[in-house]
Amino acid sequence: MIMATFIETGHAKNVANFEQLTSFIAGYGATYNPSKASIKLAAMQTQLTNAKNVVSVVNSSLPANKHAINAREEAFIPLSKLTTRVLNALKVSDASEQLINDAKTLVRKLQGTRAKEKKTDEELQTLAADGKETKNISASQMGYDNRLDNFDKFIKLIASVPSYKPNEADLKTTALTALYNDLKIKNLAVITAAIPLSNARITRDDVLYKENIGLVDIALDSKLYVKSVFGTSSPQYKQISGLKFTRPR
Repeated sequence: MIMATFIETGHAKNVANFEQLTSFIAGYGATYNPSKASIKLAAMQTQLTNAKNVVSVVNSSLPANKHAINAREEAFIPLSKLTTRVLNALKVSDASEQLINDAKTLVRKLQGTRAKEKKTDEELQTLAADGKETKNISASQMGYDNRLDNFDKFIKLIASVPSYKPNEADLKTTALTALYNDLKIKNLAVITAAIPLSNARITRDDVLYKENIGLVDIALDSKLYVKSVFGTSSPQYKQISGLKFTRPR
């Protein structure tokens, strides 16, 4: 989507400058009389109304998306400390060493840590000189979907140990399962809230940036027309020449 690296305020600035442009053009009266339909004053005023509407729809969709993201982030914060506590409780049960090691692996994935320290550049160069593996294996499985999947595996692994019976309520598998379900709901809420926002941005980007018929191209064409009619050094062109219209990169 073309808005990905474009600050939200950039779209609003384009619309605000377009509104100024149409206001100046309205003041030129009958002298502003282009043959191109899209840059006629009435068409530009319609384009302005549409642009304001689509920007407003995006802005209206942002709060729900942000609230869902914040709620998910807050819900996941205790997960690292909690899984460490669960792992310690598992260690004092009768779980096998292999199962504890499997649990440790899942905890590392949940917390984004490594079994071994990341190799330095010097160590990698030494290994390469010896013809050995020279890549650092990524420890990052910290995306929310990955963390949910690993937490589910962790809970099921813990539940398979008959001797894992902590007295602490929040360490019991029933509590862990309830937490997992809550995290899954909050993750889904983010996905759900992102859909109308994404659709609104697509519509906005069409109205503002679609080739030839978008607000930016119309603005540039109309500025060029004013320049051709009144001249580069005319006061009319000087009124609008500083109005900038930018596209997302």
